[in-house]
Amino acid sequence: MKNEIKNILGSKSFKVITFIVGVIAVSFLIFQIGMMAGFRKASFGCNWSNHYAENFGFPERMGPSMMKGEFGDFGNLPNAHGAIGKIIKVELPIIVVSDEKDNNEKIILIDEKTEIRKARNKVTQDELKVDEHVVIMGDPNSSGQIEARLIRFIPAPFEPSITNN
Repeated sequence: MKNEIKNILGSKSFKVITFIVGVIAVSFLIFQIGMMAGFRKASFGCNWSNHYAENFGFPERMGPSMMKGEFGDFGNLPNAHGAIGKIIKVELPIIVVSDEKDNNEKIILIDEKTEIRKARNKVTQDELKVDEHVVIMGDPNSSGQIEARLIRFIPAPFEPSITNN
């Protein structure tokens, strides 16, 4: 009996079948990870849209029904994990950032776990002021907001001045 099992486990057919099953399992795992990432990004975009009026204080009639089709294709979904842009409103523990990449406003939630840095130095929430440029990394929540984990100040983008000669 032991010899038969050793013969089966040592056979070339068993090794080939095991390899094929392993490749299929790894492929399935990679596919699932991609599905989870896509689902998370799509959920953030949907939640952002569904909670737009609530997050930005607009009347109920300006909610998702008026925003229907705003995103067009899936390439225009907002980035769920952060923002790069200028702070346009500060009402701690919430700031609103005009995201330069996505061309929309994002609600950022700040808590005691949020690390705020200016260059290499840690700073407090009091340093967050309107018109400061920041990069924010965090996690999306079910209300279409970003729970900040890191906020880093960045220099304002260069805007060349126009001169008349």
